Amino acid sequence: MDHTFPRPPQVTARPTSRTHHGDTVTDPYAWLRDTDDPEVVALLHAENAYAEAVTAHLEPLAGAMFEEIKARTKETDLSVPVRYRGWWYYSRTQEGRQYGRLCRVPARDPARPVVDPDVVPEDEQVLVDGDVEAGGGQFFALGAAEVDEGGDRVAFSVDRSGDERFDVTVREIATGATVDDVVRGVGCGLVWSRCGRYVFFTRLDDAWRPHEVWRHEVGRPASEDVRIFHEEDETHWMGIDASRDERWLVLVTSSRSSSEVHLLDLADPTGDLVCVRARTPDLEYDVEPAGDVLLVVHNGERVDFSISVVPVADVLAAQPDSAATWQEWWTPGEGERVLGVEAFEGFAAVSLRTGGLPVVRVLPWAEGGRTAPPAGVVEVPAFSALGNIATGENPEWSSPTLQILQESFLVPRRVVDFDPATGAVEVLKTREVRGGYDPGDYVEERVWVDATDGTPIPMSVVRRADVPFDGTAPGILRGYGAYEISSDPLFSIPTLSLLDRGVVLAVAHVRGGGEMGRSWWLSGRFADKVNSFTDLVDCARHLGVARFVDPARLGLEGGSAGGLLVGAAINLAPELFRAVHAAVPFVDALTTILDPSLPLTVGEWEEWGNPLADPEIYAVMKAYSPYENIRAAAYPAILATSSLNDTRVEVGEPLKWVTRLRETVTSDQRERPIVMRTEMVAGHGGRSGRYDAWRQWAEEEAFVLDGIGAGEPLRPVPDAVRRTA
Repeated sequence: MDHTFPRPPQVTARPTSRTHHGDTVTDPYAWLRDTDDPEVVALLHAENAYAEAVTAHLEPLAGAMFEEIKARTKETDLSVPVRYRGWWYYSRTQEGRQYGRLCRVPARDPARPVVDPDVVPEDEQVLVDGDVEAGGGQFFALGAAEVDEGGDRVAFSVDRSGDERFDVTVREIATGATVDDVVRGVGCGLVWSRCGRYVFFTRLDDAWRPHEVWRHEVGRPASEDVRIFHEEDETHWMGIDASRDERWLVLVTSSRSSSEVHLLDLADPTGDLVCVRARTPDLEYDVEPAGDVLLVVHNGERVDFSISVVPVADVLAAQPDSAATWQEWWTPGEGERVLGVEAFEGFAAVSLRTGGLPVVRVLPWAEGGRTAPPAGVVEVPAFSALGNIATGENPEWSSPTLQILQESFLVPRRVVDFDPATGAVEVLKTREVRGGYDPGDYVEERVWVDATDGTPIPMSVVRRADVPFDGTAPGILRGYGAYEISSDPLFSIPTLSLLDRGVVLAVAHVRGGGEMGRSWWLSGRFADKVNSFTDLVDCARHLGVARFVDPARLGLEGGSAGGLLVGAAINLAPELFRAVHAAVPFVDALTTILDPSLPLTVGEWEEWGNPLADPEIYAVMKAYSPYENIRAAAYPAILATSSLNDTRVEVGEPLKWVTRLRETVTSDQRERPIVMRTEMVAGHGGRSGRYDAWRQWAEEEAFVLDGIGAGEPLRPVPDAVRRTA
């Protein structure tokens, strides 16, 4: 034995038992979920010390990648100014500062101002300065920032611990004077009344579920706040927003199988809420106010949703249910999934998925009025065969153009203005990548993998153009696969540090996500959840068989529900992977979903099923839960990362997992270590400052790169293999 190699922390077993559906499970490490226990906190510190010792040799690699990110990033920069209520709003970052500033300048000219990132205009006003608000603390997250209709005050919310509870401040913009700071520990959404007298916010219950909407009179004690809505159904989450036409507060309460929308006239802030349609089992809907009508996105007619229209007058007259007056407005083609609609004075913009990728279509209003079907369909032009497209910041109801965001794995994010009337596209800004970045040095493609049951699974693959296609390259496979969330192509400066080390990066779009529409999610949910895991394993095998990568040099990464995906996959086929990073991983899934007292559990029953009530779901979850199914086999090197204040996946899950992994696997843990790092002041997303986040990313990726033998950068791409981007 190598006595110089550090020993992992020793954990005492304290067996406890639980019985469900006649099945008794004894868990020796259930006590590790109690973060109020000083021994658990001490163990987290010991795990951090062990991880630091085991990975000390990776500091030069992590440091090099951090410096690469800095060198490629334009640290002093601006977002594209966006016009709203007589001002141009933008965000500003500055070299050496962790957080950005939200700023504005007066819109004296209809033309968009040209603001120099290195020069502060004399008439610039700072709404929120992230570094000032962070105050040197270890964590800072801005939840919302909303300016009142008069344009004089800003209400913003801040989380300083990572637990996703926010404190609200109202300030005079011109002077910076605080006029209100009594609303504490609330959800992140904020809406002003038209008069500027009130601010609406949400409160969370003990399960971290937004369940109430409150009205606060600015300048008055919090004890005088008025609750205007309470959602009693524990499966429903809720949120609030202001409509683009500035008339309504829109309150949405929804589960994964039903929803309900209420409206409050912001010109009558003490008035009554109006229910658009009472919740109906298996009916999901959302509304977009558009002047005298509401556009309703719903699944009442097709599983992949369509859009109806209803006059606002009918909604107000038909309380409590306007269902009878919904009229079909627009339905997409077969196999296309409607994601949402945004309404403007002259048109509506619809976000969809088709062929596994997002698209945006613009639908002009008919001359006969907004209740008539649209006058046509204008598709925003595609810019890449494997591109991601989405609507950007579009707060102005009267805007004649639509801001669009475009990017891919290789195309840095572009902000463009699209004119629906002419079809013209104006590029407003392309993210600058310093150091001579050439997309022609890389290749991105989509391949289709036959799953075990014959279903074609899309997989995105990106690599350097000169990486040999001969089965010798190192690779990293990523996946998520839950909640109908899609893993679309995104450009990332840090990812270039992986590609330039010869890594083939692949993203498996497994069932459980939303890439191929609603059915894609349904076929990776409840008792079919195992499809997510076998899809990932099939994609991993394909990378080796198709000679994209060396099968002995494949890493695996996933976070949160993607951490569950990773944990289940390595139990199914540990031999396929050499190194794994599981970020805030949901690896003790059965234990969590059996306990309705834990944050978020009840709402999660509509994703995973309810193992308390359903013996079949209990058996399915027990058969795939990573903590329950670790094998006495050779496993890859494993890095689990977590945060003490994470409310979505509690730190005890990965702590239990790594403890049981160490005592069960047969691989030599000096060659394939199992380590855990915990951020002691952070939440689900890890470190918050941009430099801190870059360092965290570099440290985590260094672990995986070391495992797959890909630490050294390759030489520049030869001209002979450079591609035309």
